[in-house]
Amino acid sequence: MSVLEIFWQLLQGAPYTLLVTAVCAVTGLSVGLCVATLRRAQIPGLQSIIGVYTYVFRGVPVLVLLFLAYFGLPSIGIKLSPLLAMALSLGLTAGAYLAEVFRGALASVDTTEIVAAEAMGLSRFQIMRLIEFPQMLRFAVPGMINEFTTILKYSPFAYTVGIPEITKQATSLTARTLQGIEIYLCVGLLYFVIYRVTVSAIRLFANYYQVPGIGST
Repeated sequence: MSVLEIFWQLLQGAPYTLLVTAVCAVTGLSVGLCVATLRRAQIPGLQSIIGVYTYVFRGVPVLVLLFLAYFGLPSIGIKLSPLLAMALSLGLTAGAYLAEVFRGALASVDTTEIVAAEAMGLSRFQIMRLIEFPQMLRFAVPGMINEFTTILKYSPFAYTVGIPEITKQATSLTARTLQGIEIYLCVGLLYFVIYRVTVSAIRLFANYYQVPGIGST
């Protein structure tokens, strides 16, 4: 089988890889932002719950969480689709890490700006929306890129629950052709291309929220 034929076969799984990566990234980003917002709100009793969530999901392997969600929950009558199981395992794990990234980024926001906004009569919500979050997203770009890259690297776990993404196509193709070197070199190249596209998308997002008067990211 030629390299072009290998690429064509692997590309059949690329949409699934992109879908899994996008769903888990959006889940992680949404959860991370929500956790960062709730932390900032300082609601009594909620800080302990957030602490337990981030501690557990950063400490348990993603594959164990995936198997627990997809193969474990049916034993108590809860059956999840493969994509939802990925979102609940990889997505929530990414959310736990991103919550810490956002927490550090929020701490980098100049407190004098917040004090000035309060003196001008801005509400807490306005301060978060107009001052803290735009700067936080900019400061968090390196951590976001790192975490979204990790999501992409963990996305091959999707084949263990039946999603026919790139790695699943590669294993099936290798079993038929025994051209392991060529096939997995092509797999690596495809993942690298997806990685570059992901990084570029995050850069565009960061530039949109760039703080006026400060250099580009």
